[in-house]
Amino acid sequence: MTETTRESMEYDVVIVGAGPAGLSAAIRLKQLNADLNVVVLEKGSEVGAHILSGAVLDPSGLDALLPNWRDMGAPITVPVKQDNFYMLGEAGQLKIPNFVMPPLMNNHGNYIVSMGNVCRWMAEKAEEMGVEVFPGMACSDIVYGEDGAVKGVIAGEFGLKPDGTPSEGYEPGMELHGKYVLLGEGVRGSLSKKVIEKFDLAKDAQPQKYGLGMKEIWEIDPEKHREGTVTHTMGWPLGKNAGGGSFIYHLDNNQVYVGFVVHLNYQNPHLFPYMEFQRFKHHPMVAELLKGGKRIAYGARAITEGGWQSLPKTVFPGGALLGCSAGMVNVPRIKGNHNAMLSGKAAAEAAYAAIQDDRSSDMLDSYDAEVRNGPIGKDLKRVRNVKPLWSHYGLTASLAVGGFDMWTNNLFNFSALGTLKHGKSDADATGEASNFEPIDYPKPDGTLSFDRLTNVSFSMTNHEESQPAHLKLKDPDVPVNVNLPKYAGPSARYCPAGVYEFVMEEGKKTRFVINFQNCVHCKTCDIKDPSQNIDWTTPQGGDGPNYPNM
Repeated sequence: MTETTRESMEYDVVIVGAGPAGLSAAIRLKQLNADLNVVVLEKGSEVGAHILSGAVLDPSGLDALLPNWRDMGAPITVPVKQDNFYMLGEAGQLKIPNFVMPPLMNNHGNYIVSMGNVCRWMAEKAEEMGVEVFPGMACSDIVYGEDGAVKGVIAGEFGLKPDGTPSEGYEPGMELHGKYVLLGEGVRGSLSKKVIEKFDLAKDAQPQKYGLGMKEIWEIDPEKHREGTVTHTMGWPLGKNAGGGSFIYHLDNNQVYVGFVVHLNYQNPHLFPYMEFQRFKHHPMVAELLKGGKRIAYGARAITEGGWQSLPKTVFPGGALLGCSAGMVNVPRIKGNHNAMLSGKAAAEAAYAAIQDDRSSDMLDSYDAEVRNGPIGKDLKRVRNVKPLWSHYGLTASLAVGGFDMWTNNLFNFSALGTLKHGKSDADATGEASNFEPIDYPKPDGTLSFDRLTNVSFSMTNHEESQPAHLKLKDPDVPVNVNLPKYAGPSARYCPAGVYEFVMEEGKKTRFVINFQNCVHCKTCDIKDPSQNIDWTTPQGGDGPNYPNM
């Protein structure tokens, strides 16, 4: 096959991903020098189309980037008025008093937001400053220079046939070159994964840990709506089967965000995260809130949970990893957007200083130092033991010992536990099916709970079916010959969009089917597959979910 010839464009800085990290970097670069040529490439059909977050926003990142954002028309208008923490049992709940919670868990001063809409607004501000923002431009590969440094990315390739060969309408895309390339792709980004592996950036870090976050937007009875109320729960229905919990956020217009997070280090391969979410809504407290309401949107995405121990080196020759491409979520707070913004700002400042010194394609070491020693590192370091405590010893220990550890870190900047290790990757944590009992899940009732395919239709997901499947199997025989007999085919359950299924042929489950059209780009398969046989890559630009207000 002949090598594809592509046109190229030159920029000072190329940014992949129009999320809070990438857009913060773009805005900060233009603040520092309005004449810099900056481009932001976004795989979603529009900015915000692939953004899914809780979200209660800690405004510290935005305060640092745009101190006067409150006067700029930002869609950040619902301050948190009340915090609730509950431990759920199957039939009831126990409220945890706020005073026993470490101060960092207090949401006073934070806002309930749609991060998709916040990113749309940030993109408008970036464009007003002269940043070129191109949605619908998936970045499919890295371009390396002769010295081996990252030189740019390939974006905008369209028109491949299912077998990967060019169709009559093939467009090869372009090479966009930059003095520095900043990767703000979010969790388990496909290009970030490549550079982490190529430059061995994670060699000194613990394995990255993840959760699967699923979210619905509901319109509820105005009589039950309490704007500004934030509720988090733990316990039922997960119990000892998995770590995780829920969030219920009352925004404006009688809308509520209802979300559920399942930690992906669960052992029982029979666990069905999506059905745990649906079962959760039948808890009396939740069912009463949602009664008479209607679900208007659904989506899912993975969450980085490794924190401080799992941070890879955030710089490589020619660029840097931003936000969740590196993993900057504060797990107990379920917040990472503020750190994403701070990382974008810090990377922009490091790139600007380097360009001022006539440097390019080298290591932005000052950025990595800022991540570890600045506010991001301090935020992650003081909660570093919560996740490993939960993983190794369960919910009760994480609440008691983890809570105490957060208190001592908050008051004295000290932990008697030191820094605990995570251990296995989430894929390696998966146990063999023969060692666990199957879990019987109630059938969705179509009122409070819904089947996956019905819910996926509320994510407005679309993929052009004539393209190659963007979910690649390293070995096509592994799903049926290994994962099915050994792990009971967990891909049929861990995917929150029903992408994977084992089809019955001649009375046996023998054929593995990938319905890539359903994919909501959560990356769970790339993370949790016990054989690490699935490689998530980008489909053509603009494809995937089209989230309106996530």
